Amino acid sequence: MSPRDDIPALKRGQDGEGSVQVHQDANMKIEGAKVFSVYGKGGIGKSTTSSNLSAAFAKMGKRVLQIGCDPKHDSTFTLTGRLQPTVIDILKEVDFHPEELRPEDFLTEGWGGVMCVEAGGPPAGTGCGGYVVGQTVKLLKQHHLLEDTDVVIFDVLGDVVCGGFAAPLQHADRALIVTANDFDSIYAMNRIIAAVQAKSQNYKVRLAGCIANRSRETDEVDRYCRTVGFDRIAHLPDVDAIRRSRLKKKTLFEMPDEEDIVAARAEYVRLAETLWRGTEPLAPAPMEDRDIFELLGFD
Repeated sequence: MSPRDDIPALKRGQDGEGSVQVHQDANMKIEGAKVFSVYGKGGIGKSTTSSNLSAAFAKMGKRVLQIGCDPKHDSTFTLTGRLQPTVIDILKEVDFHPEELRPEDFLTEGWGGVMCVEAGGPPAGTGCGGYVVGQTVKLLKQHHLLEDTDVVIFDVLGDVVCGGFAAPLQHADRALIVTANDFDSIYAMNRIIAAVQAKSQNYKVRLAGCIANRSRETDEVDRYCRTVGFDRIAHLPDVDAIRRSRLKKKTLFEMPDEEDIVAARAEYVRLAETLWRGTEPLAPAPMEDRDIFELLGFD
């Protein structure tokens, strides 16, 4: 008998060939809200995208909850103006007795009424990000904080490299991928597409499309999308105003009405409206690594 044979929660193969995943507890299902998970290459601008998208939903009058899923816990600081303590650190302080916590211990109201939570993560090289996400959702449900929410946005760290980082896909209706118009970002997007397709075998999550970020042009992104059957659903160019907003710890919706800022706000609102109306479930066919090398950068 292998060391894993006596752990009934592990479901071999249910989330893709060769996977060994902890299956989601049915009681942890998020109901009554539209749930989005935001993925992409590390440093591509997922937190900026997530926070401005949350703000755009709030402008539409929606009740929004943003959950940062990164040990550096900086997903929501442009909404709140500060770094929040993480759920995992707060749980440690009470010796993992969640009944001792109040919502204000781990939940902060940000700009536009967006409710902000930072799940955090285990120390580097230890533990699993999936456990942290699970504990965060469990805590939110125990305090009935998901019952009056219209939109939940998971902002997920870096590339999908293990089942733990893919855990938010167990809760999401749609996955969004933030990319740039370059090889490394599109390569990462291809891997994320494969991860979402694997999860979609057993969960409701489907791909909504990609957001071209920090990119003047979108030709390489569009070339990839045409090849695999994917959609680009937004484009945020590389403008200095977006960089400055993050340095000022503000969303674009709090910045002065400069031309670039107004245009970027409008694109985020358009994206939020598109997602709220609902997107077709996309099922692109991810490419083999060698094929991406052949595809990108060549006419």
